[in-house]
Amino acid sequence: MPYATAINRLLLQPALVQLLFKKGQRSDVMNGEVAHILEVWGPGGEVWGRGGALTLPRQFGAIRVRCLLTPGHTSGHVCYFMWEDESPDAPALFSGDTLLVGGCGRLCEGTAEQMYAALTGVLGALPKETKVFCGHECTVRNLKFASKVEPENEVVKKKLAWAKRRDDEDLPTVPSTLQEEFLYNPFLRVEPLQRFTGKTDPVEVLRTLRAEKDRFKKPKERPNPQALLALEWGLLSPFLEKK
Repeated sequence: MPYATAINRLLLQPALVQLLFKKGQRSDVMNGEVAHILEVWGPGGEVWGRGGALTLPRQFGAIRVRCLLTPGHTSGHVCYFMWEDESPDAPALFSGDTLLVGGCGRLCEGTAEQMYAALTGVLGALPKETKVFCGHECTVRNLKFASKVEPENEVVKKKLAWAKRRDDEDLPTVPSTLQEEFLYNPFLRVEPLQRFTGKTDPVEVLRTLRAEKDRFKKPKERPNPQALLALEWGLLSPFLEKK
């Protein structure tokens, strides 16, 4: 499925990524430098930003697009679901800051109730083979938290080891699939994590998990091996000398 072709037509410049994913940052649409080149539409077909030079259709060739309202990270966060009728290829979800690989976004403007509904009621209802393209590459940190809250989960252990290898090789860990996320993402596993949180209500489980994740210690940054080698060889000396 030529998703890259369709996305390239949309993302005329990198700044548009946020416009597609977050209505909550609509100032980027209305007042930003790219406001004059596109029209951004929402789940109900309403227009959030308009310039006249570009209109985003709900279909690109054979690729269909559905805008999903998923408040939680921001009050008006949206995701985009793309598929092609009668295609053997899996559909794609561009999930922004709602669903991340192994995690979910912070509750900046929204509530735990909204995030739970977005994750389970909206995104969780999509086909399980859907590929998840999230807005951030923070898989290793997310899975370290997952291993803390569910230390006996073998799928988490394997996924974390894989993500670390990818990170060491400077390779992406995105996309995942919805089916995989239900196996290791703690925010989609609220029932197994009742014991860890001490809560039974699904929303309260998610609320507690999100608070724990917010307090989770950031891993120490590993030095870039190429930078260490350049330092050892003295290649950075001209830049480190005092003026």
